[in-house]
Amino acid sequence: MLYFSSDYMETVHQDVLGAIASLGREANTGYGYDNHSINAEKIILAKCGLNKGSVKFLAGGTQTNKTVISTFLRKYQGVVAATSGHISTHEAGAIEHSGHKVLTLPGKDGKILPDVLRGFFEEFYADENNEHSVQPGMVYISHPTEYGTLYTKSELAQLRNICDEHKVLLYLDGARLGYGLAANTDVTLEDVARYTDIFYIGGTKVGALFGEALVITDKVDCPCLLTNIKQEGALLAKGWVAAVQFEALFSNDLYMKISKNAVDRAMEIREILLEKGYELYMDSPTNQQFAVVDDETLAKLEGKVSYGFWEKLPSGKTVIRFAASWATTKEEVAELKNIL
Repeated sequence: MLYFSSDYMETVHQDVLGAIASLGREANTGYGYDNHSINAEKIILAKCGLNKGSVKFLAGGTQTNKTVISTFLRKYQGVVAATSGHISTHEAGAIEHSGHKVLTLPGKDGKILPDVLRGFFEEFYADENNEHSVQPGMVYISHPTEYGTLYTKSELAQLRNICDEHKVLLYLDGARLGYGLAANTDVTLEDVARYTDIFYIGGTKVGALFGEALVITDKVDCPCLLTNIKQEGALLAKGWVAAVQFEALFSNDLYMKISKNAVDRAMEIREILLEKGYELYMDSPTNQQFAVVDDETLAKLEGKVSYGFWEKLPSGKTVIRFAASWATTKEEVAELKNIL
């Protein structure tokens, strides 16, 4: 079986595993006050071009999203997201469970476009009865999006300006951030830190055994952040086990190197799909490639290739996703080509 259904199918990169193993019986202070957490925070802030800010290490993406949204929103506020956004579709109502509504907007290839966001705020504040509505307090975006698409630097800058104008926070879900930064893009990690208030650097999908690095930039303040993390059940007692993974990922440019492997393999998959006459659902420059297939093709893939189901089209055909990862090899792509 070939595994292309997601980018966390492989357990952990060997260098990251080595970093964990090197801890041995090393004893550390708990809850993120250890030397590994402090060092990883310094490394990440420097890579982000931030002189101030904080980095907290959490276990997973949904946990991180819920913690951020419940921490930074007041009880009467909601979070704006694309209809296809992860918090809108694949988080089992975790955000609503925290007491905050997800205010959905139509996306374009998974993205919230600046004009759409601007129109949303204009319409909301033009309504004389808006005090009876959930107030928007945060805008949620992901980079890459659920469809593997990327924001441009200009789009991020425009979203930043709109959020500033309406005094709302801009939060970026970076579960696959490495794959976005390694693609053909004009957005860097420093740009992400410059244009957002809060974001996280995904480890679970990019070579770590588990873990996400939550970056709180110097544009916002949350003196009770650790308390809120604990209240959400997200505080790791052995925080250094997550932190040491990010020490490894951000040493010798490992994070970007393995992210680029995923993007390179995905571009090979893209060319194979086109060569074999498959229809691409959209043009994705990242590690996720989406194909439109019929039921006969799905039957032929059964038992040979795992893929992600995305959506059923009115035509009766199905959109499926092939996700390359940090661990995908040329040999696996060649085998996929033979099956296709």
